[in-house]
Amino acid sequence: MFAMKLTLTVLGALLYLVGTLGWFGWFAIDLLDTGTTEALLYAFAGTCAWLLISFGLAIHIIKTARPTVGGR
Repeated sequence: MFAMKLTLTVLGALLYLVGTLGWFGWFAIDLLDTGTTEALLYAFAGTCAWLLISFGLAIHIIKTARPTVGGR
């Protein structure tokens, strides 16, 4: 069971890292270099989506590590 959880955790971290590097290393820079209004809106929306995913992941990690805090 421990090996399965470790594998899923490492896989999730790897996917998050690849997604982050892909977004900020390729897509967002390309959209900002284009300079059109549509591209800038896509870059803004993508960055907002990345932030939501990041905050959701952080909350999930905190709630998983301490499931009884805040609940009764």
